[in-house]
Amino acid sequence: MDHAHPPTPPGTASRRSGPQENWLELRTQVRRLTADWRDAGRYRPRSDAWLRSFDLDFSKELAARGLVAMTYPEEFGGGGRSHVERLAVTEELLRAGAPVAAHWIGDRQIGPAVLRHGTRELQEEILPQISSATAVFCLGMSEPEAGSDLAAVRTTGRRVRDGWRITGHKIWTSHAHRATHAYVLARTEHAARKHQGLTEFIVDMQADGVSVTPIVDLTGEHHFNEVRFDDAFVPAHRVLGRAGAGWKQVVEQLSFERGGAERVLSSYPVLVDLIAATAEAQAHELQGLLGSLTARLAVLRRMCWDVARSLDAGEAPVQQAATLKYLGNTFEHDVIDALRSTDLCRDAARDSVFGQALLASPGFGLRGGAAEVLLSVIAKQEARA
Repeated sequence: MDHAHPPTPPGTASRRSGPQENWLELRTQVRRLTADWRDAGRYRPRSDAWLRSFDLDFSKELAARGLVAMTYPEEFGGGGRSHVERLAVTEELLRAGAPVAAHWIGDRQIGPAVLRHGTRELQEEILPQISSATAVFCLGMSEPEAGSDLAAVRTTGRRVRDGWRITGHKIWTSHAHRATHAYVLARTEHAARKHQGLTEFIVDMQADGVSVTPIVDLTGEHHFNEVRFDDAFVPAHRVLGRAGAGWKQVVEQLSFERGGAERVLSSYPVLVDLIAATAEAQAHELQGLLGSLTARLAVLRRMCWDVARSLDAGEAPVQQAATLKYLGNTFEHDVIDALRSTDLCRDAARDSVFGQALLASPGFGLRGGAAEVLLSVIAKQEARA
């Protein structure tokens, strides 16, 4: 399947010369690396790999090649590259179904948040660890009975000498059992509005008072967890941004979380199988369906490109990212449904490409914000237009 990049709009050249050549070079490098690991039996391609396929050695190999923290400044171990260049790499990793979960969260959103809002001390401490893939981050956002309402936070932060004490309960925390650090959103002030008085923290997962309980899903996989904080101490410099003003930063951070290719390509291995099987069987009745899916994918990839360009311009494209996630989740489900409508999905074993995607698909529309939340964000954009 041809994945030529969209034409280069004026004024989007990378800081390095020859942006088109850079993208091609990066794509070729990732394709060779993933092929070598796959052919050596070091991983099996799978759907939803960015969340479910964890291999710290693979992440460290990417880091050694400068393919983690690509957009971070070089002084912190980053690559000093553009978000558009990073998009080329993430697309190839997702297409290959590579095991990238170990570094994904830290690289995608924690590092950029620290760059935007962290103190110099926090940047010097955390960013080199993300850049080298030695720090593994989990997200302490969702809470029991809160659903997709991130502002319904009951975890609290209490100011003490030299820092804070965190007490509360987070849920659906992917890879918390493997994480070295957690991003935690906590309420530090009682305010009239629930979006006020929130603070972002970076918490050491080995700190006293932090405990992790596994949640095993229906497939028998363990990547979800519950995390409890029982008066866990957080040093003062681990506050991200200004105490009590965390909500605006959370909204910015969601631009990084919702606006990437992982919101489009989680079920890509299914599309590859569908294309191959259709061609082999000469199933002409599916050609129109495949044409529609391919056209939609091209549009979604262009939207990813636009989000990356906005990030390169220093913007926080909140509404653009919400739109991309909403449409991308629908596309990912439709890819699975397309295979389900044929006799090509006979292999529904949970470790098959189709089985993995099918079992993971209920989470596509929930993580990062349910559809109703995204539509609300989009509607507010239209109201201001």
